[in-house]
Amino acid sequence: MKLKVVMLSLSVFAYTGFTAQNIQNNPGSNHGNKFEQLGTILPTPNIYRTASGAPGHGYWQNRADYNITAYLDEDKKNLKGSETITYYNNSPDELDYIWLQLDENEHSNIRNAGYGASSVLPSSTTDQQLKATELPVKDNGYGVNLEKVTDASGNPLKYIVNKTMMRIDLPKVLKKGEKLVFTIDWNYNISNRIKMGGRGGYENFPEDGNDLFTMTQWYPRMCVYSDFQGWQNHQFTGRGEFALVFGDFKVSMNVPADHIVGGTGECKNYDQVLTSDQLSRYRKAESANEPIEIVTLDEAKKAEKNHSKQRKTWVFEANNVRDFAWTSSRKFVWDGMQVTIPENNNKVMAMSFYPKESYGLYRKFSTKAVAHTIKTYSEFTIPYPYPVAQSVEASNGMEYPMICFNFGRTEKDGTYSEGTKNGMIGVIIHEVGHNFFPMIINSDERQWAWMDEGLNTFTEYLTEEKWDNKFPSKRGPAWTIVDYMKLPKDQLEPIMSNSENIVQYGPNAYSKPATGLNILRETIMGRELFDKAFKTYAKRWAFKHPEPADLFRTMEDASGEDLDWFWRGWFYGTDPVDIAIDKVTVATPDLETAKAASEKKYQVESPLVNSFEDISKIRNREDKNITFYVDKDKDLQDFYYRYDRGQEKIDTHKEYITKTEASTPLDAKDKEKFKNLTAYQIDFTNKGGLIMPIILEFTFEDGSKSYDKSSAQIWRLNEQKVSKTYYFDKKLVSIQLDPMKETADIDTSNNFWSSTGSNSGTSKFQLFKQKQEAGSVRGGASGKVNPMQASGKKS
Repeated sequence: MKLKVVMLSLSVFAYTGFTAQNIQNNPGSNHGNKFEQLGTILPTPNIYRTASGAPGHGYWQNRADYNITAYLDEDKKNLKGSETITYYNNSPDELDYIWLQLDENEHSNIRNAGYGASSVLPSSTTDQQLKATELPVKDNGYGVNLEKVTDASGNPLKYIVNKTMMRIDLPKVLKKGEKLVFTIDWNYNISNRIKMGGRGGYENFPEDGNDLFTMTQWYPRMCVYSDFQGWQNHQFTGRGEFALVFGDFKVSMNVPADHIVGGTGECKNYDQVLTSDQLSRYRKAESANEPIEIVTLDEAKKAEKNHSKQRKTWVFEANNVRDFAWTSSRKFVWDGMQVTIPENNNKVMAMSFYPKESYGLYRKFSTKAVAHTIKTYSEFTIPYPYPVAQSVEASNGMEYPMICFNFGRTEKDGTYSEGTKNGMIGVIIHEVGHNFFPMIINSDERQWAWMDEGLNTFTEYLTEEKWDNKFPSKRGPAWTIVDYMKLPKDQLEPIMSNSENIVQYGPNAYSKPATGLNILRETIMGRELFDKAFKTYAKRWAFKHPEPADLFRTMEDASGEDLDWFWRGWFYGTDPVDIAIDKVTVATPDLETAKAASEKKYQVESPLVNSFEDISKIRNREDKNITFYVDKDKDLQDFYYRYDRGQEKIDTHKEYITKTEASTPLDAKDKEKFKNLTAYQIDFTNKGGLIMPIILEFTFEDGSKSYDKSSAQIWRLNEQKVSKTYYFDKKLVSIQLDPMKETADIDTSNNFWSSTGSNSGTSKFQLFKQKQEAGSVRGGASGKVNPMQASGKKS
């Protein structure tokens, strides 16, 4: 969903599944935390979900097929429906009850989820907004009215409604491999979406007296029963979106005869509901490479003036989808064209529905943006598999299989701002893109908003970039997340948080995960490796129910990159990136001074045998069946054999003098070679806490530049401070850290060093001619004289 209002404050939502806790085994250390593996956090692999991130050989998911009839009463703003659901239990479990979602109850003031928000006195208000508080609360008339719930034979089924969830108790256990057929009849009053908010409802146009209906979450829908959670029956609060089951749909919508209907899937009776001219245009659009108006602007304007009392029934079918949504209005202009997806040669009808208020924008851009989106997403994920992709202008932003609702209206004179144009294109790309995340790669939006919105926003960014190189993307580039990452910790929560508990919903669910994936692609993994791994994830989990661990594990499994440090920091933590250049020490070689011979005093190494006898050694000596090899072979009894047994007497307290040879000075040729060499030691501090690669731009006196990048692993032995030393044969003027702003560093004021700045030190280092012969290590590994040297013996 493309959110325009993202600041909400909600009460705490308890969740006992996947934890967002950033566990650390060594929190008091300067290393060993940020690179700790996620094994203690991720769920244990099993036959359903493997350690590689792929579905296991025991993976299963249940299924629900729907046959629905609906009657839209435009005058009364009421929808009446009847549905027959065939539910297949593919799980290994026996089910004695099932759960369904009654999302329309969220519009009810007495049957909603009850996730209240705090309220304060307004500084100002209007007479329309001000009314006396009613206690007890009176029913506002919205929400689902259940008329009948029966089995296939017409027998009543027992059920209970818990706010936005409905439990049906089964007369007998539904075993593995069995199916359940049942029917629900219901109705509800359709809310004014503009006044009451929400994803579905109607919008009234006072100037011409017409309505535009967006029918979403409009029928009782099966909850997901899964291997990782059981029933996903968390209440619908209006924010956390949906967890849904795949199945086939057949839907019949009875609407006013002058309405045009668009819906999930393909219409099966255009020949009955369209005029002959409209049907002819539709047939032409099926093979057109430019959008053709199927319902023209003139026809839409004419329909607005005459409210038909007749009715028509539109029939749609959709296979292997997780949901069904539709729209209905006499205001619609409708255009379409064919799009071919190269990867699977799928012929797709790209279409748009829009009122005259949007004509100046939607006629030019909408359908082509639909076509561009499904083709580009197909490149980065899987080939688009469905026969239809549709964009509907409805002054909002929300997604469903094969259909989505977007904004984008012109001024009354037909003009529009650049912001409106780009916002419209962006929301169309975003909502059409949701066909892939989560409509096909079917994550649990109710729990993990980022797996839906974040992954889709990232792919939206890739698609916007391929739409126009100058497109002003607001989410995806690293620099766009900086203001959010700067916020105080009490205003932040990890990406791995339940949807209902996020304060800054837009940045947390959309921007930060999208930015993180872009940093992975551009800065950490590289495009080729990332794209292969991301496509692997999409392919593995298409038409299945992935969880976060499935993404994390797949990206590592398919790339050969250990990314646990990145998931831990970016998804489980709230630390920002702030890497600082603390100091640059500039050193030049001393080419004239050779090192003279010197003497040092060392003590002798003590014997390496234990100062006590351990139990194993004692028992081995006492065992008459054991003969020690060095006792049998006298050739093995060297100096240290005797020394360890006290047979060689060395004064370990005496100081022995060792001499080091003088170094060889550089000759004239070498001095010329190194005369311009300068060394630069750059000291970095990790001030923010979130590790990232160190990316440097060097600018030299002659105006030339060079670049270097150290991977994030440079921090593995010290997560707080590291140093890098470079040797250049020309003078540095400046060093710029993260020159392209690709790591989301929140403070760029400490990312720069200048040779004229104050954070510099100077020194010299001695440079000698390296001897070619291999010399012995004086003083031994311990830094002391070895006993053999002290004794003067060699055996």
